[in-house]
Amino acid sequence: MLLAGKTAVISGAASLRGIGRATATLFAEHGARVAILDRDAAGARDAAATLGPQHLGLGCDVTGPEACRAAAGQVIGAFGQVDILINNAGISQPVKTMEITPVDWQRIVDVNMTGVLYLSQAFIPHMRARKQGSIACMSSVSAQRGGGIFGGPHYSAAKAGVLGLAKAMARELGPDGIRVNCVTPGLIQTDITGDTLTPAMKAEIAQGIPLGRLGDAIDVARIYLFLASDLSGYVTGAVIDVNGGMLIH
Repeated sequence: MLLAGKTAVISGAASLRGIGRATATLFAEHGARVAILDRDAAGARDAAATLGPQHLGLGCDVTGPEACRAAAGQVIGAFGQVDILINNAGISQPVKTMEITPVDWQRIVDVNMTGVLYLSQAFIPHMRARKQGSIACMSSVSAQRGGGIFGGPHYSAAKAGVLGLAKAMARELGPDGIRVNCVTPGLIQTDITGDTLTPAMKAEIAQGIPLGRLGDAIDVARIYLFLASDLSGYVTGAVIDVNGGMLIH
């Protein structure tokens, strides 16, 4: 087991078909104690309960620094230590540039980018004190290629911001023994995509993907597992594509 004796915090992991939930399940299978954070507190508790009694589910809105600090205090109090932080929480909105309102912009940026900062800030002091930690952040292929199917320009901008933020944190926190990396998924079949894509649409999209299929949540979860484990002990500031070759650069 790659995470035996380690503890992990995963944001946005309550959704049944989401990347966060798949990651929580995989981490638990590899021996980690997992804290699931989600703005849906009941969903977070239910998700943690399915993993076993040693796991924890808490409500946390990552757009609020106080909520992030409160969640961090509860997790550290319950587990005693936190080794891994997965900044996975995110939302999307498929609109065009001229359709983005100030409220839309703020909401998308707050959850997808600012939340990464606030939740990281909540756990960094603990990791610094222990001189170790792995932080992985969710970006997107849309940040690299200039848009996607399910996210508007504000989503691409926020996810591009995550790349810059994570790289800067990696450079700053490396001397403290804290690694920070990013994952950039392509089109992954989750609750965000839902039933929006018909079989014909999926087949058409797959034609443009060298590996010939859309991604599944477990494909991204396995990369999070790599970044959380000692297998990536000399990896920081990296961006790992999980897109089946949709974007090769």
